[in-house]
Amino acid sequence: MKLFRLFFVVFLTPVLLFSSVTLLEKAQLQKGELHLLFNKAYSKSHIKHFTLNNPYREVFDLKNVRLADRKIGHMLHTAHCRSIRVSQYQRNTVRIVIETGKRYMCTAYQPLFSYNSYNIPLPKFTVTHTKRVAKHQDIQKRIARYIKDTKKKVSAVYNRPAKTHKKNRRSFSKAVNAHEMIVIDAGHGGHDTGAITGGKKEKDLVLQIAKRLERQLKKRGYRVSMTRRTDRFLKLPQRTQIADRKGAKVFVSIHANSVPKRKRRYVQGVETFFLQTTRDAKSQRIAARENKAVLKGAGNRLSKKVIIDSVLTGPKIVQSNKLAIDVQRRIMTNLHMYYRGVKDGGVRHAPFWVLVGASRPSILVEVGYISHPRERKRLFTPKYQELIAKGIAEGIDNYLNNRRKEIDID
Repeated sequence: MKLFRLFFVVFLTPVLLFSSVTLLEKAQLQKGELHLLFNKAYSKSHIKHFTLNNPYREVFDLKNVRLADRKIGHMLHTAHCRSIRVSQYQRNTVRIVIETGKRYMCTAYQPLFSYNSYNIPLPKFTVTHTKRVAKHQDIQKRIARYIKDTKKKVSAVYNRPAKTHKKNRRSFSKAVNAHEMIVIDAGHGGHDTGAITGGKKEKDLVLQIAKRLERQLKKRGYRVSMTRRTDRFLKLPQRTQIADRKGAKVFVSIHANSVPKRKRRYVQGVETFFLQTTRDAKSQRIAARENKAVLKGAGNRLSKKVIIDSVLTGPKIVQSNKLAIDVQRRIMTNLHMYYRGVKDGGVRHAPFWVLVGASRPSILVEVGYISHPRERKRLFTPKYQELIAKGIAEGIDNYLNNRRKEIDID
C-alpha cells in the first residue's frame, strides 16, 4: 500500500498539475539552447513539434500555454539562427519558430525532475541572412521612413503657426544666450587622479561629463570655456582666473565623491555645493578631500584670512545658492526618469577653495560616488553621463532665465 502511494505522488501528481492553462514566464538563450521556463509543471506531451521548408524552420506549438508577458521572447538573437520568434499563436497556444535556413538535428527535451522547464537545442553552425531576409528588412525600413515623412508633412500643415512660434522663440533664446559665457572646470587632472576605485579614476570621469556638458550648453547657444580639455593638472589660481578673465556668468566645477571601504556599499548620491562655511561634518570631509589637491603648490599666496573673508562677505553667495538649487533639481529629474534608486544628496554648502577666487555665481557638482559599486558602473556609461550633463545645462539655463527676469545681469 505504501509503495502504491509513493507511485501516485511521484508519477501522477505532475499529470494533475498540467490540466489548467500554464504561463510561459521566460524564454532565454543559454549554452547553445533556448530554455523555456513555465510558472508550474508542464508536460512535454502537450508540445507539438514539426518542421517547415523554404526557408527551413523548426516549429513548436505549446498547447494550453499563454505568454505571461507580450515581451517574452523578444530580442532573442544568435549567430546560429536567422531568427527566433515567440508568439501567442492561438488563445491557449504559444508558437515558437526557429529559422535556420538549413536542417539540423533538433532533439528538444525536458530536464530530469524539472517539470516546469523545456530546452530546445540550437544548431552549432552559424548562419547568414539571405537576400530574401535582407529584402524584407529593406521593405520594412522603407515603410517606416514613409510613415515618418508623412507624419512630418501632416504636422507641417496643421501645426505650422505653433511650430514657427516655437522655432522663433528658440532662435531668440539662442541669440540671448550667445552673450553669456559659462566656464566648466573638470576637477583634478594630470598627476592628481582624484578618487580611484575599481580601476576607475575620478579625473577621467569628470572630464568626460565636462565635455558632454559643453556640447549641451552650446546647443542652447551659450559660449563655453573649459579649464582643461586634456589630462593635465591646474593649480588653484588658474582655475578661477579663467572664469574672471573670460567674464563668465557662471562657474561650474565637476567632481565625483568617494568614501572609505567600510562605507562603500551604502553611501551614494548626487550633491551640488556652493561656497559657504559649514559645521556639517560630511560637507567638511568632502571639502577637505577636494581641497587637498588644488592647494598643492599654492604656497603663501593664499591667505586663510582672505579666503574666509571672501566666503563670509562674498556678494555672489545667494546667487550661487539659487544656481545650485536649479542644477540639482534638473539633474535628479533627468536621472529619476530612467534609473531607480538614485539618491538625491541635495544642495549643500562647504568651503571649497576652488570656488573662492571666482567673483561670480559658482557651484561644485559631485556627480556621484565612484566608490559605490552600482553608482560607479552607471557613472561610466554614456547615457548616465549625458543625463547628468543635460541636467546641469538645464539648471544653468533656468537660473540665467530667472536672473534676466529679476534684473539685468552685469
